[in-house]
Amino acid sequence: MMLSSCGESANTEATTPDAENAVTDERGPNNGILLRDGEFVLELAIFETGVPPEYRAWATVNDQPVDPEDLDLNVQLTRLGGVVDDIDFVPTGDALRGDMVIYEPHSFSVSVAASYNGNTHRWSYDSFEGRTRIEPAVAEALGIETDIAGPAVIEETIPVYGRIVANSDDVSNVTARFDGKIETVAVALGDYVNAGDTLATIESNQSLTSFELLAPISGLITARNASGGESTAGRVLFTITDTSTVWADLAVFPSDLPRISVGERVTINTPLTDTPITGTIARILPETASNQAVTARVVLDNPDGVLRAGTWVQAQINIAEHEVPLAVRREGLQAFRNFTVVYAQIGDQYEVRMLDLGRQSAEWVEVLGGLEPGTRYVTENSYILKADVEKDGASHDH
Repeated sequence: MMLSSCGESANTEATTPDAENAVTDERGPNNGILLRDGEFVLELAIFETGVPPEYRAWATVNDQPVDPEDLDLNVQLTRLGGVVDDIDFVPTGDALRGDMVIYEPHSFSVSVAASYNGNTHRWSYDSFEGRTRIEPAVAEALGIETDIAGPAVIEETIPVYGRIVANSDDVSNVTARFDGKIETVAVALGDYVNAGDTLATIESNQSLTSFELLAPISGLITARNASGGESTAGRVLFTITDTSTVWADLAVFPSDLPRISVGERVTINTPLTDTPITGTIARILPETASNQAVTARVVLDNPDGVLRAGTWVQAQINIAEHEVPLAVRREGLQAFRNFTVVYAQIGDQYEVRMLDLGRQSAEWVEVLGGLEPGTRYVTENSYILKADVEKDGASHDH
């Protein structure tokens, strides 16, 4: 296999004469793993009922309980990256209790040394979860990308909806200076015209001479109320809209209104563009709509005319920025058991890191715990690691 998750395996070592030293698949009465060395049996379990996870241990000889006061026990957990947790035990009731919390993930190589009645019994085995190995060339071919966990700026935003509307500051309603008969019309609805282009030719009622009706601005013909042979009759003949800028009118509800102000940065997503558009709130209109929303208006550049009036949009109004000491990219997050995790990379191995999360934005998520600053973690295609770990049955059974 090119991808392989690391499950539980055992590598045992005996230091007592003629001992049959073994790590078994059996479970003891406390649901712990059973470590055998002849007639000496140690049950080792991670206990997490009502307390943070910690080791508890019980020993028997010839199926008879060993007094915890007579047993000296040490467990060393070697984690991915070489970090070693050195755990000593103290008697607690009928058990021995480890002196440190077993933090997530519970994935490590375990070394156990138990001394009783002048003999030392040793075992070593692997207890891995949420871990997989991928060769670098394979990771590159799969498009797995990584980043270094560190500080970031978390943007606090308000989600809003709205639509693109024409910039009425740049709309010209064209009438004839002198009433008369329309002889010819040079443009159609939807045509683009430049300032000075001929829109129509009109015969004046007063002089009976013809004159040209010219476009006062550049833009699209968005209304045409003129046909050859008609009288101008003082009406608007053409409407020209300059589409080089448009408005995004966004609906802000009363509960959010105190949190926004003119000048706030806005990110707008529209089906008309492949990437988000950014702008700032130019004004907050005084009227309240029938749904009690107030309009925040954003002026958007539209040099290519891509943004069309009437298009519905979704937007995020940026109301604050928070510098945080540790964050990860949202795209790297995955679910593992009941945790949100990222996959840390150490060499060609990858392993889950259970995260305690804080503030979130569209791009970043603040990390309050579960990940060390400077850790390299997977951003792109982390789902491949999740699938591989789940395929090989990542366990939380110790």
